[in-house]
Amino acid sequence: MAPNTQNTPLLDHDIEVAVSESKASSSPTAIRSSTTGGWRSASFIIGVGFAERFAFYGVSSNLITFLSGPLGESTATAAVNVNTWSGTAALLPMLGAIVADSYLGRYRTILLSTLLYILGLGLLTFSAMLPSLSGSACEKTDEFTPCYSQLQVMFFYFSLYLVAVGQGGNKPCIQAFGADQFSGQDPVESKARSSFFNWWYFGICSGSLCTRLISSYIQDNFSWVLGFGLPCIMMILGLFVFLLATRTYRYSIIGNGQSPFGRIVKVFIAAFKNWRASTTSEPQGNMHHRSSEQFKFLNKALLEPDSNLKEDRKQCTVFEVEEAKVVLGLVPIWSTCLVFAIVLAQMPTFFTKQGDTLDRTIKGGFDIPAASLQSFTSLIIILFIPLYDRIFVPIASALTRKPSGITTLQRIGTGIFLSAISMIVAALVEKKRLETAQEYALVDVSHVTIPMGVWWLIPQYLLIGVSDVFTMVGLQEFFYDQVPNELRSVGVALYLSIFGVGNFMSSFLISAIDEATGGVGRASWFSNNLNRAHLDYFYWLLAGLSVVELGVFTYFAKSYRYKSGGTI
Repeated sequence: MAPNTQNTPLLDHDIEVAVSESKASSSPTAIRSSTTGGWRSASFIIGVGFAERFAFYGVSSNLITFLSGPLGESTATAAVNVNTWSGTAALLPMLGAIVADSYLGRYRTILLSTLLYILGLGLLTFSAMLPSLSGSACEKTDEFTPCYSQLQVMFFYFSLYLVAVGQGGNKPCIQAFGADQFSGQDPVESKARSSFFNWWYFGICSGSLCTRLISSYIQDNFSWVLGFGLPCIMMILGLFVFLLATRTYRYSIIGNGQSPFGRIVKVFIAAFKNWRASTTSEPQGNMHHRSSEQFKFLNKALLEPDSNLKEDRKQCTVFEVEEAKVVLGLVPIWSTCLVFAIVLAQMPTFFTKQGDTLDRTIKGGFDIPAASLQSFTSLIIILFIPLYDRIFVPIASALTRKPSGITTLQRIGTGIFLSAISMIVAALVEKKRLETAQEYALVDVSHVTIPMGVWWLIPQYLLIGVSDVFTMVGLQEFFYDQVPNELRSVGVALYLSIFGVGNFMSSFLISAIDEATGGVGRASWFSNNLNRAHLDYFYWLLAGLSVVELGVFTYFAKSYRYKSGGTI
């Protein structure tokens, strides 16, 4: 049941928005001593995040194996389809965030999207049963033979994208809702909120670690039905945990009935319509302060509308224009993180395919599933975050006198640098793998394991994990903190959209390079026979792009002005 927002405590930043409509007020001390919010509520939300990531990565981590196996897709096609689905899943949170911040609120959006999520996972589990129900069960031999009819493939993809839709409403809202449990106005809670983003990432990485160890093994060795069914069960448990803590949450008021996203769009439309007008005269109306000089073209939205026009257009306020400028100022940071997203897109695709060709046997003849190698990334994140939060931050704070130790932009830049190093290491390891295949005359025998331990891949996974701790957590906090107060969910969605666009860019790169380097008598960089492919060239390309990205990011980061009242 949805909560009654009229009788629930308000967050300070929500009071700032609603003060003109509500006489409610609350001091930081009162909020801290309140029976709602704080770490108790946040702990439940972190638990929900654990369950959601268990469910999501239970599907995505080994998806390329399912597509190139039972569905019979080529390596390049499967990688493109995984990236396309992952990109869509990362872009849909923008729609979910707009619905939450403008209409339903975060709590109701989380409830509805979680139900869709569970429905999608249930249908996905059922789709894995279809071949056996139709008498064409998949049998794993040296090479999978497709066992799905065209109609069954369509049903599978429908279920898969329904999961993406559910995730699109859940992901931005649950994280923003968790951060809402701390007041940004109070110094103590502000510091706790910064720490929340670290522990939130700790929780969701714990979920991804567990599912990569459990679900991937079940999918590879037992059944895809059980492998997809387990994430569905976990998502149902997550919904139960979320509802269990309903009375402990802090809830926010949805503005004054006007969509905050609509206000921003209105500013851009008004500025465009007045683009010929002069801004030399002082704008009239309800303007109490001068607008900032940044993005001066948006100041034209402050001009009085032409009285001769029949349409009833209202002048934008300074607050609305400054709100739009804050969002526009995020674009350079957003765009200079896209290559980082392309780098991350390789982990569940080509990293997994690499691991599939190597010796994965440990004691007792047990073979590690290739997709489970991604668990090393989650493991290093889980181990590194407490060190970062409890050791690095206090030491850095003592030196810089900043509560978070270093600024979020410095944190993001550090992660981009480490991601470039990870691509260099990946290229060198792939070169070693190709040389080993050639040495043992296995170049044309693609289904024979190369006598090279899978442990060679661990350094690139670990570097990706450490870069995640810096860049991913930094992006979460940056976009949550720097957007207008009423657009917190949109802020989280903006951060997620980086990885959506990055996945689409990865798909485009793979398709373009595959077309350019393949053809009659030539093996492309992404040949189905990885022993004739050249993933090392692709990794070197991404390393070079990452270095360029870091330079451009540093340029924009130096000139970025943090939002007034921000915590970073």
